[in-house]
Amino acid sequence: MELALKTEKMRARKADGIGWMIFNQPEKRNALSIEMQEAVPEILRDFATDDAVRVVVMTGAGDQAFISGADISEFEKRRANPEAIARYDAIAAAANRAYRELEKPLIGMIRGFCMGGGLLTSLEADLRVASDNAQFGVPAARLGLGYGFGGVRKLLDLAGLAATQEILITGKRFPASDALRWGLVNRVVAAEELEPTVTELAGTIAANAPLTLRAIRHSVAEGLKDESARDMALIEKLVADCFASDDYMEGRRAFLEKRRPEFHGR
Repeated sequence: MELALKTEKMRARKADGIGWMIFNQPEKRNALSIEMQEAVPEILRDFATDDAVRVVVMTGAGDQAFISGADISEFEKRRANPEAIARYDAIAAAANRAYRELEKPLIGMIRGFCMGGGLLTSLEADLRVASDNAQFGVPAARLGLGYGFGGVRKLLDLAGLAATQEILITGKRFPASDALRWGLVNRVVAAEELEPTVTELAGTIAANAPLTLRAIRHSVAEGLKDESARDMALIEKLVADCFASDDYMEGRRAFLEKRRPEFHGR
């Protein structure tokens, strides 16, 4: 099922428990435009409220790029003055908030270029699978762009100090093998195996208990915060919801009966 969206630069569809969000500007290697950013909350809200969607996959159209970076051709118009910059930043912040508030697992399927804003977008995913021809980098230092603390912090959390310094200070492109070594992706597969691998992974996740997956996603997010900022009451409630659910009873029965459980998220 394909979603009707306000822009053709994004596509979204649902099939077999998976919501697919596709950055659709292949003629520009899926450079991230303001229209694309505006559509992200709309798509993720739809997936979030559809119980049939158990897991979300985001990827880029075509075979050249996941996202090659921000659509710099828009900067002259969209970031030309303080008011325009504030609107641009507000739209980007709304997209970032939609990723954070999604309570379902998110997989990044990465082929080709994953640069700048594309790399930051990929880091919103819980799991990232890349093709062996993918390339990663943050070219801000080559463009004279100010690079915000939020992006630096994300890289530090995943890749550590040495890799973050190399990525940001050089502005170079790095191969998928480096991204794997630095922890920016979970696995690297041959280009022709990327979609089958991700589809199988998403199917495995979609068969798991939704309430447990929600609790895990929140727990990981809270664990990345400073201890004083963690909402432990929320985590305790989400874990208790799992134990009080019909799915918990179904999981126990299925284990004893040696069959695959059928979870319904309640």
